[in-house]
This record gives sequence, structure tokens and C-alpha cells, in this order.
Amino acid sequence: MAANASNFDEGITGINVTPLVDITLVLLIVFMVTAKLIAGQGMELDLPKAASARVVQTVFTVTITPNGRLETNGQPTEVGSLRARAKAALAETSGLRAVIQASSASSHGRVMQVMDELRSAGLTRIAFAAEPPEESRP
Repeated sequence: MAANASNFDEGITGINVTPLVDITLVLLIVFMVTAKLIAGQGMELDLPKAASARVVQTVFTVTITPNGRLETNGQPTEVGSLRARAKAALAETSGLRAVIQASSASSHGRVMQVMDELRSAGLTRIAFAAEPPEESRP
């Protein structure tokens, strides 16, 4: 017993860091996997940036009525000419943004068709217009 008591009086001469490294690597992997899952569930947004209040952004607006008719910037448009109008607007204004104003009664397929036409024309900044619910309006 006396021999065992002398072992406790000695100081710690080294620290084993292997378990600490193992735990750190496992936590790193867990955070990387969960961050990827969380980022995958988000909606990609193109938020506007403004350096001054005087800068006016040009927006290419596409409206889809409940019966499926299209309007671009207030003018009636056919699906076949949508791409040409979008290309012309993009040629006039670099960095043009498009806003799709679709009625809640319009079909999802029609909205996707309009979005494909805009992307084919080269517009990559596409947003969707929405109104707040009735009970949250001021």
C-alpha cells in the first residue's frame, strides 16, 4: 500500500490529447452535416442592395392572371414573345430583375413555364410578388 501512495504524489507529466481531437472532429462533422441540411431547406432570395436612395431599379414585371393570360409591364403578351421581350429589356438594362406576379388561382405549370422563359432569356434575378394575409394588413 505504501508503494501506491507514492504514485499519487507525482505530478502529471503529460496530457493525452487524442480523445479531445476525436471529440472535436466528430463535432465538426456533425456541424457540417447539419449546416448543409439547414441551408438546403432555405429559399434562395435576391435581396436588393442600395447605396443611395436616389438609385432607381428597373424591374421587368410579368403578371399571370387567374385564367392564365400574361402581361409584361402592363402590356398583354403571348408566351412565345415573352422570351424576346425579356431579352430586349435585359439588353437595355444590365442587372435587370424580374418579378412574377401570379394569381393564386393560376396553375403552377404556367408559373414554371414563365420562369423557364425568363431564365432562357438570360434573366437570373427572379422574384415572386406576394401580399400579406388579410389579418396582418395595417
